Amino acid sequence: MPSHAGHRWRRCLCVSAACYRSTVWSPDKFVAALKFAGVKHSGQRVPDSELPYVVHVTMVASEVMSALTQESFGEPDLAVQCALLHDCLEDTETSADELGRAFGDLVLAGVQALTKDTSLPKSERMPDSLRRIQAQPREVRIVKLADRITNLQPPPRSWDRDKRIAYRGEAGVILDALGAASPYLAERMRQKITDYEGYCR
Repeated sequence: MPSHAGHRWRRCLCVSAACYRSTVWSPDKFVAALKFAGVKHSGQRVPDSELPYVVHVTMVASEVMSALTQESFGEPDLAVQCALLHDCLEDTETSADELGRAFGDLVLAGVQALTKDTSLPKSERMPDSLRRIQAQPREVRIVKLADRITNLQPPPRSWDRDKRIAYRGEAGVILDALGAASPYLAERMRQKITDYEGYCR
């Protein structure tokens, strides 16, 4: 009896360790991506604040890492790196070649999907981006959820009521398209959307 109990205990430990490894991200890869983003976004600020823009991407990464502790993902480093780097192609002078050389093809593909195509009419950019994100692994899809969760803060003072309502509606579209990638983040986003209603009255 004790022998069987010990065997079951060791088995539980092994299963727990395997699950833990699947959610752990590399501190070295985190730091490399954070430093890269910090340099590339140098001088940029979070809109309507004095905060360095790197605070925003770190907040997005924080949401992603929270999801990684709640749910099982096969490539946690992909999620964390894409979170930290998601605005590099869209908002800095970083080239696709440079990003790919630094972080590899999977991260590059993820960041490219998260980057809006500015050659399209504005009304088509989000639907196009969502289609491309949906073709990516779950680890990339949750970055978009985390990004919008982070952005559902008090809106910029310059936004009128119509702009705020439209932004809230767009958040619902993102949730519908990508929410299945992470039930944990989907629930957080639903609550953020509900809270944001207060800015739309």
